[in-house]
Amino acid sequence: MREACDLVVIGAGPGGLAAASIAAEAGLSVLVLDQQSQPGGQVWRGEARKRENRLARRWLDRFAASGARFRPGARVVAAPEPGLLLVEEGSASVAVRYGRAVLATGARERFLPFPGWTLPGVLGVSGLQVLVKDGLPVRGKRVVLAGTGPLLLAAAATLQRHGAEVLFLAEQAPAARHWGFALQLWRHPGKLLQGAALAAGLVSVPTSTDAWVLAAEGEARVERVRLSVRGHEETLSCDYLGASYGLVPNLELAKLLGCEVASGAVVVDERLETRVKGVHAVGELLGIGGVDQALVTGELVGHVVAGKPVSSELERAWRAVRTFAELLARHDAPRDELRRLATPQTLVCRCEDVPLQALEGCRDLREARLYARLGMGACQGRTCGAAVETLFGWSGEDVRPPCLPARIGSLRLPSPSPHTRAS
Repeated sequence: MREACDLVVIGAGPGGLAAASIAAEAGLSVLVLDQQSQPGGQVWRGEARKRENRLARRWLDRFAASGARFRPGARVVAAPEPGLLLVEEGSASVAVRYGRAVLATGARERFLPFPGWTLPGVLGVSGLQVLVKDGLPVRGKRVVLAGTGPLLLAAAATLQRHGAEVLFLAEQAPAARHWGFALQLWRHPGKLLQGAALAAGLVSVPTSTDAWVLAAEGEARVERVRLSVRGHEETLSCDYLGASYGLVPNLELAKLLGCEVASGAVVVDERLETRVKGVHAVGELLGIGGVDQALVTGELVGHVVAGKPVSSELERAWRAVRTFAELLARHDAPRDELRRLATPQTLVCRCEDVPLQALEGCRDLREARLYARLGMGACQGRTCGAAVETLFGWSGEDVRPPCLPARIGSLRLPSPSPHTRAS
């Protein structure tokens, strides 16, 4: 199957929806690809069905009325030439020819290995939140959350709303850094109000800065967690542990298309165009900034690709969200102690069962792949890649197609349909 469009948007989270809606309303032929079955991304996951979030509902309705086409379950696996993507969609393959592209591929959690982190019942903070939104029953379950930043509060609020007993919130940031971040929020009133509302709902939940997981323990699944809390060790019995340390952008597709990446983010100009002409990036690809950044950058790119003027108000909003993203990055930076939690036997790559001791003597990511099979499994280094970058400073390699595990048939340009050949 073949598709053609003026603009292809990869990712149907808030940033992708905003860019697609504005471009489609201006008359462009817009195609949106997303791996999920419904638009909304991870942050608005399930909102197309539940319609509980007013902001999500407004953008989802606007997207639905814009005329943009949506292809769910679509995974971009290769880009054989400029302006062409090969897409795997269920058992079918699609070749998408486009004029411009907007990359809105979002972010994933940063996992740092510690003893017991592969036990059942140990999940990422955001991963646990997503599962609960999708129906994982947690009523009456005891949950410990460890990580950093506003994601901890948001996940705790979701879990508590679904009946879980949140036992403890462990914030890894030192107290001075954490409260320094909080004192700067007056410059971002929306974030301040949002944080205050979440904190007010969690006033009964014990919380500490300078706190992190030392180990998860149990036989068949997690039964308890050992924590370092302000220099003292504490043990809590629990049913679930959510543990991750911030987010990292999903850069694979940007690298596949040849976009320049620096300091963990896609390099763009003032109109959010990457170094590859006609390819723009929005949202978390520019540095972790949350929903506000995704929407502002999505709106800005929507105006740019539609040839519409960008208002000074939108440009001011873009500068404000960038300031917040830089503030958040300083707050969420993993502390040194987190780099020393794994023992020689602790798995670093859980797809290929690679323990830390297997990486001894490796000088970079390439050698870790060659000699220890790190990152050679199903996730292709999406989990362990960010971990070893934090642990050892090994930066990611260039991406080669396919950027996701794919069928061989999906890497071949589909034949034109009989109707196309006849015409």
